[in-house]
Order: sequence, then C-alpha cells, then structure tokens
Amino acid sequence: MTTAVAAPFRFFALQVVTTRRLGHCLVRVTFAGPELRHFRSGGRDQSLSLFLPHPGQDAPVVPLELGDNWWQGWRELPGDVRAVMRSYTLRGLRADAEGRTTEIDIDFVLHGVSEEAGASAEAGPASRWAARAATGDRVLLLGPAIADNRAIRFRPPEDTDLVLLWADETALPATAAVLETLPAGTRARVWVEVPHSGDVQDLVTDADADITWFVRERSPAPGQDSPMALDELRAAQLPAGSRPYVWIAGEAGCVKQLRRHFVGERGIDRRRVTFVGYWRRGLTEEQLRDEA
Repeated sequence: MTTAVAAPFRFFALQVVTTRRLGHCLVRVTFAGPELRHFRSGGRDQSLSLFLPHPGQDAPVVPLELGDNWWQGWRELPGDVRAVMRSYTLRGLRADAEGRTTEIDIDFVLHGVSEEAGASAEAGPASRWAARAATGDRVLLLGPAIADNRAIRFRPPEDTDLVLLWADETALPATAAVLETLPAGTRARVWVEVPHSGDVQDLVTDADADITWFVRERSPAPGQDSPMALDELRAAQLPAGSRPYVWIAGEAGCVKQLRRHFVGERGIDRRRVTFVGYWRRGLTEEQLRDEA
C-alpha cells in the first residue's frame, strides 16, 4: 500500500468567494486568499479542519500567536469566543498556470436547515454559518502544504481490481472526489445514503461504476441506526477472485457495522478496508473531541 508523507500542515486565512446550493441539504462554499498559493493536496478524501467565527465576530478566534501551542490556547478560550472547529473534505481546487492554488471548494451538509424554513433548533453552528455565508466572510483553514499527506485516507493497494465505497451525506463530497480520481477501466460499486431525493447528484467518473442511492425520506424508519444499504450489501455478488479495496465513511455506528460485514462476513483482509467515522449519532464534534 502506498505510504503517505507525514506532511506539515499550516493555517490559511481565507474568505468566501461564492456559495451555491447543491441540493436539499448541501451547499458548496468557494474560498480564496493569497495564502492558498502554499496549499497542496492530492485530492481524494483529503481531510481539512475549518475554523468558523461565532455570530457577531468578524473572524474566527484562534491564538495563532502561540505558535505550536495554539491548540492548548484555543481549548482554554471560552466556548462562545473560540472559533468553531469542524472537519471537512476538500471537494475541489483550482490553480493558476504555475500550479499555485487559487480557490478551494468545500461542501457543507446543512443539518437542521432548509431553504423554506431556515435554521431550526437542531442546526449546529457550522450549518448555521454555511447557510448564511456571504462573499467576504472570513475563516481559517488548517490544511496541507504537501500534496501526499496523512490526511488522505483513500489508498487502495496496487493490486486492487474492485473498489467498494459506502457513504452517507457527510461523506458524499469525499466520495464524489474519489470517483473523479479513478481511472478508466476501474470497477467500482458505490452505495450512497442521503436524507432527501433532492440530494442525489450526478457523480462524474471515468471508472466503470455502479452507483446505488438510498433516500431516507422514503424509508419507514428514518433515523435508523443501521445503514439502509446493509441488506443490499449482504446480497451483492462480488466477482470471484477479485481483490477488492473497501472505503467506508459516515456515521460512526453505521461505519462500524459495515466494516464488520466486509471483514467478518465476507472475509476481506482488514488491511484492505479503510473506515472513517465522520460523526456519531447523538454527539457533537466537541463531545467527540472530549472523548478522544
């Protein structure tokens, strides 16, 4: 398996350029800033940390003057002062003729926010920010300065002849980015679970990809703890003698069940299964961080 470079990460001061609604619960925000010329990424499921301001703040508060001790200083700030930190996937980037990054895209899931009713009491601070983001709004990004870095998790072994992907809406941006990198001739089976039919997208890929969508609004048990795709996955026939690589990302409980299926029920080598819990039902990212 390919080994990632233990790349240094750095802060980038950015501003919102544009926003675009992608579906019922997804919005794409494009960011730019002079410091992006130092940003490098190999794409795929590149993970980033985004720092957002609270309402009434002009910019996110992160004590960068503390240097390497910024994390401890940030944790010690009052909760209503320190910047809101959330993890996201790089959806896309654009560069100039010299290869310097000029813009990046991040897709936000708007939990508890609708175009019709606005933000509900269930909406978190990042969803509220993304729903009202406007040109010029300031953020901080903690991201890579080297393209091949340890925050890219999608790394199929060289002998892979079948790619299997499962994602919920939080991992949809990463799934779309991964599919765009797969070369022609690659066989892929993809299962994506989203909350609304309006969140189904046309995913672009040169791969020979079979993509199945599951829409929770059609389910008799919304909010269920098991992934809707589990029964179909159990029934799916994989090519005999194939050497699959599995990538699973989304709600931690669902990811755990699916990993158990692929490793325990199908006997796929656990070293060929990448699984990432992007969130956990009933817990905020702050609570997850406190548990770590």
